[in-house]
Amino acid sequence: MHNIEPFYNWRHLYTAEEDEQSPFFGREYSEFQYTNTVYNYYVHPQWDEFGSRTLYIKILFADYQFNFAIIELLGEWNDCIENDIMTLKRDVIDIMISSGINKFILISENVMNFHSSDDCYYEEWWEDIRDNGGWIVSLNMPEYTRQEFERAHIDNYVHLIDIDKWRTFQPQHLYNLVDNLMMRRLE
Repeated sequence: MHNIEPFYNWRHLYTAEEDEQSPFFGREYSEFQYTNTVYNYYVHPQWDEFGSRTLYIKILFADYQFNFAIIELLGEWNDCIENDIMTLKRDVIDIMISSGINKFILISENVMNFHSSDDCYYEEWWEDIRDNGGWIVSLNMPEYTRQEFERAHIDNYVHLIDIDKWRTFQPQHLYNLVDNLMMRRLE
């Protein structure tokens, strides 16, 4: 896991640590000191810790004019024991919503496991953004993780989409593609 870095090709366009509206504004990163782990496996120091012991994120891009954010995730999403969704919602998402973000693309291809609890925080997140035309999309979630999401009916709030070559897009183009897909789904 220590070799999995957050996607870095958009860093010339956006960095969360330099964005005054970001929950990670002012963070400093080490390229050499590995301190965070998912169980016994170290994760790359560029991933942001937000209060979960098993899930890390990186805000890859935020656009306050078009009200969207692209967030990459790594690790185990554990709502059952760790209540990761509550921590994510309170400590990251609520801050972004207060800054006008209402469309969220979650790059989930490195979410190794998902353990569900109830769907209250997902429903709250959805209710916070839906009246403003918002949505939540999980992009490229692995099949076994996707099945757990669907079994827990989280897909009622978080739409599961696959776009294999998302890295070839610029952030605005990826957003436009996902937004067009969501407009067709939500009609």
